[in-house]
Amino acid sequence: QVQLVESGGGLVQAGGSLRLSCAPSGRTGYTLAWFRQAPGKDREILARISWTGTRPYHADSVKGRFTISRDNANQMLYLQMNNLEPEDSAVYYCAAGISGGLLATEFAYWGQGTQVTVSS
Repeated sequence: QVQLVESGGGLVQAGGSLRLSCAPSGRTGYTLAWFRQAPGKDREILARISWTGTRPYHADSVKGRFTISRDNANQMLYLQMNNLEPEDSAVYYCAAGISGGLLATEFAYWGQGTQVTVSS
């Protein structure tokens, strides 16, 4: 079992930056990921990183703007988001899983979500 708590969401103007944090606790060794879900849309993966921090994956929609990183020593996961656009407005979720896939169904554990709103 692993518990996940996100923080760092909020309201920002277009072109601004935010850094989301996720504090996993419990069992270790999981692949961690960031997803988001906007109203009326499916939950989409943004980035994924393995337990060792190697082979980070970023979705094309955020590549070059968002960066995932993890600090295992301090049990933290981050998502640095730069050059935010109104289309990035959504609830952002931290997730943990074993298989390391790209689908939401492949991640067994989820945080409560944090709202990100980007104004134009």
